[in-house]
Amino acid sequence: MKNIFTITVGPLAENCYVVYDEEDKRALLFDPGDDADEIVDALAKRSLSPIGIVLTHAHFDHIGAIPALVMRYGIPVWCPSEDIPLYLSPENGMPPWYPAVKDLPVPTEEPWPDFGFRRLATPGHTPGGSSYYFADEGFVITGDTLFADSVGRTDFPGGSETALMDSIKSVLFALPNKTLVYPGHGPKTTIGIERMNPYFGEF
Repeated sequence: MKNIFTITVGPLAENCYVVYDEEDKRALLFDPGDDADEIVDALAKRSLSPIGIVLTHAHFDHIGAIPALVMRYGIPVWCPSEDIPLYLSPENGMPPWYPAVKDLPVPTEEPWPDFGFRRLATPGHTPGGSSYYFADEGFVITGDTLFADSVGRTDFPGGSETALMDSIKSVLFALPNKTLVYPGHGPKTTIGIERMNPYFGEF
């Protein structure tokens, strides 16, 4: 079985998730956005061995700790192919307040790590926006697609409100109501709770 915990990092209070195997202590880091030292300390405290980094999308607040973590652990980075141009470009920042992340390692697209999850294409916030569904454990990591009582912005380069709403209604709302939602910012929720939000109409 896999377990999950949250490390909230950076000036935008982004949720980095660590999903780990309770038996062999292997771990994946989802969206390590900042505060690499804090992430390292959390892994060491639990005696976890990271085997890779997985991204829901490539905005600066979700990728900022990658250079330091890859330098320390020598682990690969999985990025949705549609977001690799964003990952490697100055548009991954928010100038002049937040510059683009530099010294990022070249990411890999395939094969995705065999760690008990299914990658769901959920574009809209970015072209490559992805969610990661752990069916056996009953949770999904949604990045900035779906939040508790809110949705991701679509006014950044490559964003699409139409695509975002389709991702939520057609992909995420196809999951069981009891599925826990771990979003990129803010508290966790469930698919059932969000399905009842009047913002989405009748579901």
